[in-house]
Amino acid sequence: MPSEVPGRGRAGPSGRVAVLGLVAIVAILALTGAALLLALPDAGAFNAKVARLFAESEGLTGPGEIRLLEILAQSGTAFSEVLASYRVVIFVLLVFAAALLVASLAFLLVLLAQARRLAEMERAGIQIARLSLDRQARRVRINDMEFDLTEAAIETLAVLCEARLDDDILSGAEIEAVVSGRDASECDEAAGATRIKRLRDALGNQIVAELLVRNVARKGYVLAVDKAALRID
Repeated sequence: MPSEVPGRGRAGPSGRVAVLGLVAIVAILALTGAALLLALPDAGAFNAKVARLFAESEGLTGPGEIRLLEILAQSGTAFSEVLASYRVVIFVLLVFAAALLVASLAFLLVLLAQARRLAEMERAGIQIARLSLDRQARRVRINDMEFDLTEAAIETLAVLCEARLDDDILSGAEIEAVVSGRDASECDEAAGATRIKRLRDALGNQIVAELLVRNVARKGYVLAVDKAALRID
């Protein structure tokens, strides 16, 4: 049997939810619009009442009575025109509301899709084929991207690279101890965390920085890079 092409098979749960949501929005607005339009009185109802009044008022032959009937007829015509404009306004508002709801649902689905992609990237980490660190030039190359770092940032990244080669996870105090040359017991955890923050700021790209330098809960910091991709000059 031929294999199914990824992304062209059956719609996933989110796709079915989106379709059902769109159908529900259109159905609710259609029912609401029909109820509103049916609740409005017939545009010709007033004219029909006036015509009936004309037919039943054979005794009203004076100029004043006839003028009154003409005014009523003109009022009925104006009333029917107002009702017709109301129907158009209601229809336009319903179409506009439907467009806004559909756009809101589409925007929400896009945000959910982006959130899932970011979560998958965070779980999988950045796919880095090469990370080259040049201490003398204070430059790091990540795949095809180059970053010029400060001396403090390059030293912090070098410590993380060496720890990754040894499969170590360093706490903030340990990072500060290696960089400063002091004992870890004399260093503050916040000082190492500050170095990590400055390194991430120096890398610039927030997604790259957050996923490259991973924070392991209650353990410390580690590079999410394969050891074979690391190179320190």
